Amino acid sequence: MSAHSEFDYGRAFSRNIGWLTEAEQARVREARVAIAGLGGVGGAHLLTLARLGVGAFHIADFDQFEVHNFNRQVGAQMSTLGRPKAEVLAEMAREINPEAHVEAFAEGVAPENLDAFLSGVDVYVDGIDFFAIEARRMLFRACYERGIPALTAAPLGMGVAFLYFKPGGMSFEDYFKVEGRSQQEQYARFIAGLSPAMLQRGYLVAPEAVNFHERRGPSTMMSCDLCAGVMGVSVLKVLLNRGALKAAPWVMQFDAYKQKLSFTWRPFGNAHPLQRLLLLLIRPLLKGVGRPRS
Repeated sequence: MSAHSEFDYGRAFSRNIGWLTEAEQARVREARVAIAGLGGVGGAHLLTLARLGVGAFHIADFDQFEVHNFNRQVGAQMSTLGRPKAEVLAEMAREINPEAHVEAFAEGVAPENLDAFLSGVDVYVDGIDFFAIEARRMLFRACYERGIPALTAAPLGMGVAFLYFKPGGMSFEDYFKVEGRSQQEQYARFIAGLSPAMLQRGYLVAPEAVNFHERRGPSTMMSCDLCAGVMGVSVLKVLLNRGALKAAPWVMQFDAYKQKLSFTWRPFGNAHPLQRLLLLLIRPLLKGVGRPRS
């Protein structure tokens, strides 16, 4: 008897019932979620939603697993070194739910396949690398134009910063205001918009680990796990239309290291006076960080 023939959806996800009704679990089974980026947070998002019982996914990542991914990426292990992330994560999701429809975009998301990636999608989940701002802007703009809810949970320090862009609400561009800005300024504005409360400040013990020129920074699995939990709950609330979920310009940040929770409201996004002050603080910090090594 094959493992697939032994699988039973109702039994596999029966322990969700109680927090979900049978009818709600059926709705989750019919849902289709798109996830771009399958590294630290993206892979964790996929497996969390697969264990929730989501029935269909569009997943995208053009990268392969390397040794430096081991500290935080759920698909990174000795047996997957050199393998495409999209292929590995698709297999992992199907191991949880053999009935799931998982369409992998191993070339990543580009203008040529954007329509296919978002076709029939109920929710978009952002897992793109911090430095890939142009790709992120493209996806959030496309979701806004198509009326697709778009969510991001950023691993900051040892915590999570969560933003929800609701159809008909404030757009990614209206919030972050990065259009026409230099790359360094876009980074500054993305940090400021993700983390108005800056709860992660104060415990970065090796600042030299942040290098914007080399496009790398420190990370932890704990932060990715927190992000996946927040994202899983938020996707559930969107799919079931159950429970309040604050949309942009609201930002939720929880920092486990500092044991602090913050909700910030920034009408006008990065044009808000408090955000302008925050940017004055962030810009000098980025100027000396990430220069090429001599």
